Amino acid sequence: MSQIVLLFSGQGAQKTGMGKDFVETSATARDMAAKADQTLGFALSEIMFEGPDEVLAKTSRCQPALYLHGLMALALIRERLPNLTPVAAAGLSLGEFTAHTAAGTFTFEDGLRIVGKRGVFMEEACLASEGAMAALIGGEEDQIRALAAAVDVDIANFNAPGQIVLSGTVQNIAAVLARAKEFGIRRVIKLNVAGAYHSRLMRKAQDQLAVELNGLSIRKPALPVVCNYAATVVSEADGIRSMLEQQVTGSVRWTASIQALAAMGHRQFLELGPGKVIAGLVAKIDKDLVVHSVEDLPSLEIAVAALS
Repeated sequence: MSQIVLLFSGQGAQKTGMGKDFVETSATARDMAAKADQTLGFALSEIMFEGPDEVLAKTSRCQPALYLHGLMALALIRERLPNLTPVAAAGLSLGEFTAHTAAGTFTFEDGLRIVGKRGVFMEEACLASEGAMAALIGGEEDQIRALAAAVDVDIANFNAPGQIVLSGTVQNIAAVLARAKEFGIRRVIKLNVAGAYHSRLMRKAQDQLAVELNGLSIRKPALPVVCNYAATVVSEADGIRSMLEQQVTGSVRWTASIQALAAMGHRQFLELGPGKVIAGLVAKIDKDLVVHSVEDLPSLEIAVAALS
């Protein structure tokens, strides 16, 4: 029996064609895709399979797409490995919602509806503000905090040691690029994103999401879910709502989240989502952890063989 931690992808991992081979070969995946299209009221699966890339990349589309893809991948691996025993779950930003559905916190449909609304609210917040993001490579946390304070931007993601992302207005992110070397930062990459995620510029989206979360039926998770905002396990309904709300403008503490799971004694992880982004981050956080990545049928079969 394989004991494993489930990890779910965040925005940016999406790619056209995601999940298509799942649906072509599995009645379970077909049913999930059809249910998602019906629940959302538009052809999400068609956008996932056919694109175009610029439509799939929209916040309102890629968030529910990643949610559906992650849960289809989980369903297919469960069919092949009925003795698989998830012992915990976590997800990168949007992926935290997918993790909660995997843990039974809310139903597939309820989770999809809330993720769909989250994507719309965040897309609207991007359009209403001029925001940008930049990844800082090779800096120490205290140096980056000093830079963020100096140019008045927020820390969006603590992704891995030596990889922290800042978020703010276009003007202030330009100042990050101009002044990074003053603060000992080796390299800065401006990210190709629609706005300033996980920053104060998402405040309206956070407030709108809070209203929706208050109406969401939440059950006690069947397995521990580590939240992004506090990097701890939260299991009570009010705490879950608060963490999912606060991560819209708050920092994603991914490094601390993985370290928390490792401190619980977990060593084997299953990444469910396109691109193996999470596996790369986990390798930087703790090289002793093993991540099996599932993004399509070939990688699914490799993971099944490894975990059998």
